[in-house]
Amino acid sequence: MHLIKRLCLAGTIAVCGTAASLATEQPSEIPAWLQSHVGEGEGQIAQVVLQRARALYLKKVAEGVVKNPCYFAMDATHPHRGGSGKRFYTICEADRTFRAAGTGHGSGRNVKGANFGNGKECVKNFGNAQDSYLTTGGAYVTAETRTLFKGYYRNSAKQEATLVRSFVQFDGEGETANARERDIGGHAAVLLRQIRYRYMPKSPYANENGCVPVGNIEDYASGRSNGCTSWSWSNAEQIVPLMKDPTTIYIYPESEDIKAVAQDISARRRHSSSRPYWNAACLKQIGAPKFWSREQLEPMLARYRKEPEAGPGRAPTCKK
Repeated sequence: MHLIKRLCLAGTIAVCGTAASLATEQPSEIPAWLQSHVGEGEGQIAQVVLQRARALYLKKVAEGVVKNPCYFAMDATHPHRGGSGKRFYTICEADRTFRAAGTGHGSGRNVKGANFGNGKECVKNFGNAQDSYLTTGGAYVTAETRTLFKGYYRNSAKQEATLVRSFVQFDGEGETANARERDIGGHAAVLLRQIRYRYMPKSPYANENGCVPVGNIEDYASGRSNGCTSWSWSNAEQIVPLMKDPTTIYIYPESEDIKAVAQDISARRRHSSSRPYWNAACLKQIGAPKFWSREQLEPMLARYRKEPEAGPGRAPTCKK
């Protein structure tokens, strides 16, 4: 939580001044303290990921879109390692803070005619199609945060607790431009399963019939998402407040990186430093990555899409 405390202590003028001064630098001028975190080991950030993330941040600061002193990056080529793989990066240059944390990736799907599913460990399939549940690399800017009540559950102390989860909406550009349409953002990897309704009329969350949703809590930080960036509950408590003011998130790899690596593998060219970066452990596991475009997948997915939900109807009922 020291990151949040430091951020809160920084005055608005100081924050804006820091962001503005960074904008005058060249993206290649990575400060020495930050360069010390560059590498391909656990808890480190690959050079290309940092360079692109920083360039995006400085660009948005110069445009006046961003004044937040912190920015973020994700390396989706890095192993998930059951949620312990540190591949999501919080970088606050104002106070020389760098933090690496775990994050989930898009699960993908297996439908008739195409299997673009991903395992829990490494991402093989990427894409930006609606309903594909795939991770899309590229540039994002954080937007509004929506905090929603999900329901009641029994905690470890066998007491009734509420699950209230925050969701940070991402806005993208280029291949990530449909992020809002796809409901892509960041949130804690926790939800309720086996939902039923209980009569609790005195609850502030009760509907017009006095009912509230109740379920079993599930932490899926070690699993996958529907394309969003998902963090453990403890990591989300630190990351989400830092996104209160708009800032940038850069996710690596982009489609051209994916295609270049796949072409090298197809041509049996040895991967060299002059070619796009990919984490060696995951590349060995997946064989070759693939980017699925909207044009490829959306017509196919449209045939299997569930019927659209009806508009708002009567609130759920329950027994008194």
